Amino acid sequence: MKAFALRLYYPLTRGQTTRTPKCSSADILCNAIQTINSDGMQPLRKLARVYGEGGLRGIARAVKGKRTTPSPVAPLPRVANDSFFDWLGYANAGMLAPGNIDAFDFAMARLPTPDPMIEIGSFCGLSTNVLTYLKQKHRAPNKLISCDRWIFESDDGPMLGKSEISHADYREFVRDTFIRNVRMFSRADLPYTVELFSDEFFAAWETNKLAADVHGRTIQLGGPISLCFIDGNHTYDFARRDFLNTDRWLVRGGFVIFDDSSEGSIGEARRVAHEAINTSRYRVVAETPNYFLEKL
Repeated sequence: MKAFALRLYYPLTRGQTTRTPKCSSADILCNAIQTINSDGMQPLRKLARVYGEGGLRGIARAVKGKRTTPSPVAPLPRVANDSFFDWLGYANAGMLAPGNIDAFDFAMARLPTPDPMIEIGSFCGLSTNVLTYLKQKHRAPNKLISCDRWIFESDDGPMLGKSEISHADYREFVRDTFIRNVRMFSRADLPYTVELFSDEFFAAWETNKLAADVHGRTIQLGGPISLCFIDGNHTYDFARRDFLNTDRWLVRGGFVIFDDSSEGSIGEARRVAHEAINTSRYRVVAETPNYFLEKL
């Protein structure tokens, strides 16, 4: 889900806290030796020293410290001043950190294959329109396919607060707003949008389903992908499944951007990003402040 806002950038709110990924005992036992051995010391000797100084808790702290803190990376080049983003932000509701635009631009110029790009979560189409614009800027031939059911995890009852507006009406309004926005700002290269939850979308992707999109067209799903912007349900289980499904189809050299994965984010995408890094199959391209990864 994407919460409502009128600007491209939003500040962190008070009370947000950092979520630190947990290390299980199995993770510690299986990976402690190779993880904490970063200074050339013999692995068993290093392990014995850490255990002697802090016991199992010391080993756990060493693993967490080494495995969840990526090496410093250079900042991304900023996208040149472009009034399109200003005008889009005035009219297109949504929340998109400027750093995400920099990540999109960087990735779009370096897509390893012409395979499709996937966006999980569309809300009112702000990021969809930005992706399409940068795709045109770099003349990328890759199709952009997004998925959303416009059913939000924060629904707290049948009505919006004490108003006479139902969540069902709100959902239809947001969906219609998305369609209107992309038909306006991405009219030259209209992306495909399938009205499915991400789990349903990837199940259809696996079976190479011919799917209908919200514009009345059909799109053949399936095959490798070159980029995924993960911005659906931000709870851990959903974000983790979105990443695992993405990882299954993402080509080497492909990119993943985790929305709301910055320090202090209220969602749990940051924890999933840490787990992706810990596989040693992804490198951190940048924190924008959200995690931007490349598959190795």
